[in-house]
Amino acid sequence: MTLVGRTRARGVETLSLDSPATRNALSAALVGELADALTDCAKNGDVRAVVLTHTGNTFCAGADLRDPPPPDALVGLLRQIVELRKPVVARVTGHVRAGGLGLLAACDMALASADATFAFTEVRIGVAPAVISLPLLPRTDPRALARYYLTGERLDAAEAARIGLLTAAGDDVDAVLAPVLDGLRRAAPQGLAETKALLTAKVLEAFDRDAADLTALSARLFASPQAREGMTAFLERRDPTWVL
Repeated sequence: MTLVGRTRARGVETLSLDSPATRNALSAALVGELADALTDCAKNGDVRAVVLTHTGNTFCAGADLRDPPPPDALVGLLRQIVELRKPVVARVTGHVRAGGLGLLAACDMALASADATFAFTEVRIGVAPAVISLPLLPRTDPRALARYYLTGERLDAAEAARIGLLTAAGDDVDAVLAPVLDGLRRAAPQGLAETKALLTAKVLEAFDRDAADLTALSARLFASPQAREGMTAFLERRDPTWVL
């Protein structure tokens, strides 16, 4: 079964997360398939830019708790998006949770419909947004990120744009996307590649400095008793034991 749909129009490759039954959760299989698709895009001279989108009403629900990818595989995927010598634009028309927000932050631009919602839910299952912090911390308002990391509150598209999680939002995401794609199609491939390198240098510094430590932190937390309780409670649709 294919988990990532692929289409191309006028130099723009659209990669669609296509596992609506799992709310496009980041399983080991989905992460691997998306990484392979990005590798193909990197090699193909006919691809000017990439749009990352989804089927169903959820862009990505975060890690698949039944089949989670190894932390280093998720780090590799996020870095691959950041390092790709072609712009990657996220197109969101649904909900984004936890690890899915790492995908948004790794993209060069993230555009969403006005009814999209976002939440860092890691603290509610006993873990932390460790690996996804690699692209998030350099690109997002630190005070706002502290609030939403620590509380797990849901935020709307307007607030997500205000804090830098999104580039822009609008009632019709494709109307927001159209001028972006027009601009990318008018740009020289060399100009896009070198300009992206300027923009992502600080993000890649975070990967070089912190990836090993955050990967280890993620693995330790997911193996902890509190995380087991949190994940079990989530799957059983009940409050974990620590809720007051």
